[in-house]
Amino acid sequence: MSFFRKNIKFFIFSAVFTAFFTLFVSCSSSKPEISYGFMNLVLYEGETEPVEHFSFFVIADDEDGIENLDELYLYHDKEQLRWKINSGEWVSYTQDNKTWVGSRSITIQEGTLPRGVYRAVLVNKGGERGERLFTYDAGVRHPFPGITIENGMYTIKSEWPSNRLVCYDKAGNYTATVDIQSLSGSVSQLNLPSVVKTVALWADDPAYYLSAFTNVVPVN
Repeated sequence: MSFFRKNIKFFIFSAVFTAFFTLFVSCSSSKPEISYGFMNLVLYEGETEPVEHFSFFVIADDEDGIENLDELYLYHDKEQLRWKINSGEWVSYTQDNKTWVGSRSITIQEGTLPRGVYRAVLVNKGGERGERLFTYDAGVRHPFPGITIENGMYTIKSEWPSNRLVCYDKAGNYTATVDIQSLSGSVSQLNLPSVVKTVALWADDPAYYLSAFTNVVPVN
């Protein structure tokens, strides 16, 4: 009877160990991959000069699913800069059945963001890492844009290829984006939704991954 009990314990231990080992191997062998990504430079209106932000997003792949991803890092090794984006903090969206993760708030405290080579590192919950290099060398090609609205008329100063109005309601909630066909005219011609109380100008230079975003101005 004692021999039987010892064998039962041995078989139970062996089964548990085998299951644990199999689970450990399957999880640890799942290396995340960055299949594609992009960096977009966004200029925000500042008190004295525009403030630079990078929007940085990657298509993240992991054999155990997107929920197994834990951290995304962005390094500029030459300047010894590092940004850490936890899975609970990053922005994610799905497009064409691909999941993108990243941040719209890659900044430094002073000055402009460095150009050149960046290194992205994706880490899953098992500690496995995937890396990919990105290069961003574009310089700002146009003066910072502006918009004014007075007496029912709007005027946009912009040399950027594409211009849109980003619209907000009284509480500051986003409501719509409106393409601009003319840089000046009557506000009524824009056909803004009736709930819109303020607008900001979003200027874009998509060929160079450059954008500019002004402060909001009241519509009325």
